[in-house]
Amino acid sequence: MDAQKIAQLRAAPVAPARHLIDGTQCAASDGAVMDVISPLDGQILTTMARGTQADALAAVTAARRAFDDGRWSGMTPAARKKILLKWAGLIEAEALEIAVLGVRENGTEIGMAFKAEPMSAAATLRYYAEAIDKLHGEIASTGDDTLGLVHREPVGVVGAIVPWNFPLMIGAWKLGPALAAGCTVVLKPAETASLTLLRIAELALEAGLPPGVLNVVTGEGPVVGAAIAESMDVDALVFTGSGTTGRRLMEASARSNLKRVYLELGGKSPNIVFADAPDLDEAAKVSAHGIFRNSGQVCIAGSRLLVERSIHDAFVSKLAAVAEAMTLGDPLDPATMAGAVNSEHQLEQILSAVDDARAAGRTIVTGGTRILPETGGYFMAPTIVTGVQRDDALARNEVFGPVLAVIPFDTEEEAITIANGTDYGLAAAVWTSNLSRAHRMVRRIRAGIVHVNTYGGSDLTVPLGGVKQSGNGHDKSLHAFDKYLDLKTAWIKL
Repeated sequence: MDAQKIAQLRAAPVAPARHLIDGTQCAASDGAVMDVISPLDGQILTTMARGTQADALAAVTAARRAFDDGRWSGMTPAARKKILLKWAGLIEAEALEIAVLGVRENGTEIGMAFKAEPMSAAATLRYYAEAIDKLHGEIASTGDDTLGLVHREPVGVVGAIVPWNFPLMIGAWKLGPALAAGCTVVLKPAETASLTLLRIAELALEAGLPPGVLNVVTGEGPVVGAAIAESMDVDALVFTGSGTTGRRLMEASARSNLKRVYLELGGKSPNIVFADAPDLDEAAKVSAHGIFRNSGQVCIAGSRLLVERSIHDAFVSKLAAVAEAMTLGDPLDPATMAGAVNSEHQLEQILSAVDDARAAGRTIVTGGTRILPETGGYFMAPTIVTGVQRDDALARNEVFGPVLAVIPFDTEEEAITIANGTDYGLAAAVWTSNLSRAHRMVRRIRAGIVHVNTYGGSDLTVPLGGVKQSGNGHDKSLHAFDKYLDLKTAWIKL
């Protein structure tokens, strides 16, 4: 990675950000702006439009008009495919610039950000672009005097609300299948991670996406997000974020037009290590990265370590050694392995959770403190907490930071009970050399994805979604199209 180019991009001024509505950049209707604070140094990076309800509704109107007149849904699949592929190429060509901009805004280490943000977004758009002309309807089995056809049609206007931890990756998981299906979109980025999504939306226009097909409105969730959720002209709502906000979106749907709502609400994912794991050193390394990369701000982070009691102390020692050897600090240094926490508010919440565990008598093996205060940025040491009880807040509540709760177990049955003992069900992992045990655990753990002898890394070929209070619906894979396509039956008498 070109360190000199990164240094130049770090120093470059960032222009004030504006909405993108109906193909035009515009300020908030009342002229209001909000500061964009960089987590690298706590300083103002730029400003962006503080959206109003009127701004959100203007974007919905543009998306509704663009859908109804068929400027996008009426294109041939081949034409839509060509535009999405060009868009992916433009993002890839500007990937380093986009990645550095994103790091300056949300603090993810550049090595991860480059791959997981612009490069991932480009790959996702290509995946769904290639699928466009391979989606077919069905012919039903009927008698000779009847023809039954099943058409797949775009649902209409999609409202997409995405989080700050991986705005491009998660944003592309929504935009790729929605646009490929022929829908139009109103996108609301997180308040602390809007700049890169605005940039790729500009590139979408350059690639030939018609005005009004993709609209981006920045601002606060209770204003912009609420207006999108309550609009009678939004047909589907997709969201990744907190359970509290997810519930509000479902309530908004009920108050308005009963729009379908798909939610990915995070988790408290169990990472289960048995004594017969094939390589305990590898398990420790991967487990550490599974909770501490991006400062633990990952939906599927393995934030609960369930470790067989016979190896508990030895494994925790291995894990602590990995954590303490990680290079922390400047997210724009390619050698950095864990960058900044997204915001000061988020950092305070994480530290509070650790303080509560300490007050409850739990042991902080390593970390537990803010680091690098001289930078003015929001940095925290990877933290391992032992002695955690299965009913502790640290074992049940999503912290969304670099904090690992360690819980011992004695039997496979006990491990399953602990693993399923939260309100969440997004991800899990099992480390074992016993193939039969691995299959049993996969079947019995209630989670949308269960890793075996690894953590993370699944690609676009498989779906990601949760059960219980981790949400519903799926991102990634061809199953994602289910959220954006309606089935229509034609029953024809011959």
